[in-house]
Order: sequence, then C-alpha cells, then structure tokens
Amino acid sequence: MKQQYFILVIAHSLHGRLRRVHVPYSALYAVLALALLGSFSLFGMVSSYFRRVWKVANYNTLRAEVNSLRDRYRELEKSADQTNQQLATLQLFASEVSTAYGLKRQLEGPPDIVEEGRLVPTIRESLAEYDFLKSARISSAHRRNTSIFLNGVPNLWPVMGRLTSHFGQRTDPFSGSGAFHAGVDISVPTGTPVRVTGDGTVIRAGWMSGYGKAIMVEHSSGIQTFYAHLSGIRVLAGQEVRRGDVIGNSGSTGRSEAPHLHYEVRRGGSPINPHKYLKEAQFALAAPRKDLPF
Repeated sequence: MKQQYFILVIAHSLHGRLRRVHVPYSALYAVLALALLGSFSLFGMVSSYFRRVWKVANYNTLRAEVNSLRDRYRELEKSADQTNQQLATLQLFASEVSTAYGLKRQLEGPPDIVEEGRLVPTIRESLAEYDFLKSARISSAHRRNTSIFLNGVPNLWPVMGRLTSHFGQRTDPFSGSGAFHAGVDISVPTGTPVRVTGDGTVIRAGWMSGYGKAIMVEHSSGIQTFYAHLSGIRVLAGQEVRRGDVIGNSGSTGRSEAPHLHYEVRRGGSPINPHKYLKEAQFALAAPRKDLPF
C-alpha cells in the first residue's frame, strides 16, 4: 500500500524551474502538534506573568495598609501616653490638695484586725452616728455633775499587762509592710476584766468589723476611748459608766494574733497617743511595773 502524502510545488522566480516536494501526513501532524504545544506554553507563560503582576499589586496595597495602620497605632500610643501623664498629674494634684486641706486621713485599724476594717465611715453612717452622738450628749448632759466631769479624763489602765505594741508607725504583722497603729496593745489572758478608764457614756458596743467585739466610750472634753478584740461585752450603747467599772473581758476576736486588748484614745474622732494618760495612771500604781515603757 502506497504511503499518502502531500505534494508541495516550488517554482523558481528567475529560472522558471519547478520543484516538487513530497510531504507525508506524519510530518504535517508533527508540525501541527508542535505548534499546538507552543501555543499552550506561550499561554501558560503569559498567564503566569499576569498572575505575578496581580500578586505584586496586592502586596503593595497590603503593605501600604500595614504602614498606615502602624502610623495610626503610633499616634494612638502617643495619645495614650499623654493621657496617662495628664492622669498622673491630676492624681498627684488631688493627693496634694487632699493632704493640704485634711481631706485624706490614712487611719489603719490596729495591726491585730482579722478583716481589713475600714475606719472612715460612709456619709450615711456618719450622719447616723452624728445624730446618735448628738442625742447621747444632750441626754447625758442633764445627768452629768461635777464629779463626773472631773473623773471624765481617761487616766486609768484598762487592764494590767505588758505593752506589746505602741502608738504610731510600725510593721504590720500580717502584711509585713509599714502601717499606722492607732492605739496600744496590752497583752493579757483571755477573759481578763476590762475597766473603763474614765467616767462617760457608752456610744458603741458590739461587733466592729476587723476589731471584733469592741466598745467605744464618750468622755468629757470630746475624748473617746476605744476597747477592741474583746471576748465579752458587759455594757449597752447609751449606758453611763464610772471610772473603773468593768465593761467587758479581753480576748482575741477580730483580726488578732493572740489574746490582748487594743486600747485607743481619740479626740474629735482622731486617734491620739495614749502615752500621756497611761503615764498619769502609772503614778497611781502601788508597785511600778518594770515592763512599762513610760
């Protein structure tokens, strides 16, 4: 069987000669296949190029957005720093103003308090206590005579024991940090009778947050005495007491490490050093104690 082929006639333009070229089908098919393969390759390269161009354009856009966000973050950070500086300045100014005008008093309860009791009452509590104190003063003023006034100075030791903590700054035994001790601590066994140090009127008697069971007595000249961490209370609010009366028993209620009495002297609601009054009471002792610091 003869092979099929194409005849390609080539004519010379000058000599007029004709030349026949036999082109088999297989050669033609190969040329077509190569052309098709080349077309696919060219299409692939072009599409790859355009994809790369598109990715580069997107990358540039994203980088511009990132730079814009970074600049905005820096501006916000700078604004936040300025705000924090202004806030710190205002806090410092407020602290200076409150200290200068006496609006801020850091009164920490005795170091022997179990829960962090707050010493500064709320407005409602202050008003209620003011009304109570006012009525107590008015009612007791009519019954107070000269001897009560003279014996109203709290110059008696509430219990006879060893002083374990003094008035003023000291290290808090619970937190280990510096703290203000508003009174003195006198170490005595649980159940020791606690005596009121001067004539007066009981204005508070009961549980007082971290102080545990406590009693507050109002004396003459605006002086108050405070007895805390009691195991028992023998008086009621509004009751008049005389110098040396037993008003309760010592203990370790509230935030306390060991049995003792926490004793405070206050004037106008502010704690003062009981040293003066305890020193006056020392001269009344039959035998002076060597463990007293005064």
